[in-house]
Amino acid sequence: MTVKQTVRQQYQAIVDLAQSKAEDVRVPAEGWIRTVRKALGMSGAQLGKRMGHTRARVAQVEKAELEGGVTLKSMQVAAEAMGCRFVYAIVPPVTVENVIIEQARKKALATIGIASKHMALENQAVQDSRTQQEVARLMNELIYQMPSDFWEDK
Repeated sequence: MTVKQTVRQQYQAIVDLAQSKAEDVRVPAEGWIRTVRKALGMSGAQLGKRMGHTRARVAQVEKAELEGGVTLKSMQVAAEAMGCRFVYAIVPPVTVENVIIEQARKKALATIGIASKHMALENQAVQDSRTQQEVARLMNELIYQMPSDFWEDK
């Protein structure tokens, strides 16, 4: 195993851990800021004062969160003002390894598909079982080598 592969595996472990812990976490309908503020029994004016802003600014931040326009800094300031910790993550729907496997499958199928078309035109079509074996072989090669164009869709 190369150093590059070892480092990639370490990063994968971090992301997979976050994915497993965040699997059931969903953004509340009213957004995190308003939901936590209400859970604490804190008014918008009280949060604003703790943030060094007005109640109207708190309402703007809460609205921006719902619309996807809130900044990470605003989320952090609001969380700290409520005595909380702001955490964010980017997590895949499955493990990182499964995302990589799916990309390798796409690339392998595309490569094999092109070759199969050319062979069929020359009346040299290959059996489906042999094609599947070649796809699996190419997938493993792509995953192991992780070429520089791995994430480029052609």
